[in-house]
Amino acid sequence: MTDQPEPGRPDAPRLTTREAAELLGVKPETVYAYVSRGQLSSVRAAGGRGSTFDAEEVRALARRSGRREPSPAGGDLVFRTGITLIEEDRYYFRGVDATELARRHNYEEVAEWLWTGELRPGVRFEAPPETLAAARRTVGALPAHSGSTDRLRVAVTAAAATDPLRFDLSPEAVLSSARSLIPTLVGALPVVGDAAEAEGGSTGSLARQLWPRLTARPADAPALAVLDAALALLIDHDLAASTLAARVAASAHAHPYAVVSAGLGVLEGPLHGAASGPAHRMLQEAVDRGSAVPVVADHLRTGRRVPGLGHRLYRGEDPRARTLFALLEDVPQAAGALAAAREVVATTARHAPLHANIDLALAALSVACGMAAEAGETVFAVSRTAGWIAHALEEYGERPLRIRPTGQYTGPRPPQPTP
Repeated sequence: MTDQPEPGRPDAPRLTTREAAELLGVKPETVYAYVSRGQLSSVRAAGGRGSTFDAEEVRALARRSGRREPSPAGGDLVFRTGITLIEEDRYYFRGVDATELARRHNYEEVAEWLWTGELRPGVRFEAPPETLAAARRTVGALPAHSGSTDRLRVAVTAAAATDPLRFDLSPEAVLSSARSLIPTLVGALPVVGDAAEAEGGSTGSLARQLWPRLTARPADAPALAVLDAALALLIDHDLAASTLAARVAASAHAHPYAVVSAGLGVLEGPLHGAASGPAHRMLQEAVDRGSAVPVVADHLRTGRRVPGLGHRLYRGEDPRARTLFALLEDVPQAAGALAAAREVVATTARHAPLHANIDLALAALSVACGMAAEAGETVFAVSRTAGWIAHALEEYGERPLRIRPTGQYTGPRPPQPTP
């Protein structure tokens, strides 16, 4: 902090442009944009080099705009959130180690913890019959080649249309919608496995309901435990791209179904929720060929990134992957996929020191259990719905429409001739 008094306020502490930017969590040029819009006042620094700003005025703007320290990634807008903390290669849901929650509690219980800060042992989510029927009819009208995320998107729209109270944004109403929407999404997906098994699991845990929509193989307790843990681990991961989209929608006071739709629209990107598909195909090829070495070599030879490795938020192994790999050790049919995954990591380490991420772990689960390549994306989407709702609940309590970045115009300067 500098101490260059403003005329008329001899004892007022002054901040440099860099210090003001750090306090606001923005870039220095954004500070000057605030000045031009009349949101901040500035005084030329001694010697005419740069400007200084009143510290209290900057702090007041920071409070109004909901900004704080800049993010490690260098982004301009930082959200205060009490949901997820990622720190020192671990992550926490409301201060509790998320991997421990996933090991000890099922998906629904972890979702309740994320939403309310309370654990409800034995809680189950149920889809209203009318809502589920509407979602199934809508999904059934899609072309056969439609992907799971296509189906989930239209299922959300159908569920919204059956809920006349969807515009009630009170916490109780939003949570009621969420508890019925998530099982509706699962129940609307077509059955891959035995129809009788799907019907038998319709009132069980969400993982039990989802299983026959992912694979034709019968469910067993160890494999179901891995699927349930995967759902719990993936519920939230701070402000990932889809979560930011969901918060933008919530900032405009869109109803929770629209918030989920916004998240699904971003999740389908190949760099986000769909990233486990390439990892599945790579791992399946490694299993089929009996070695991951030639598969990794093919990727490197053609300049393709080896999928399922590295994460910008973790220096070491993704804790979600570590947890799933440990649980997969109890699944006998997963031995081949696990060995292939380890060989992928070891082989790539000769070229680059990258660790396994959640996409490789989801691929190991999907390959081991005879699931399609898009199964990981389905698990991701269903699970993350609860996280989007948690963030929507936070955002509904903030100043509406606060998420308004400033565009930097780079087009031709006016006036231009009318074409």
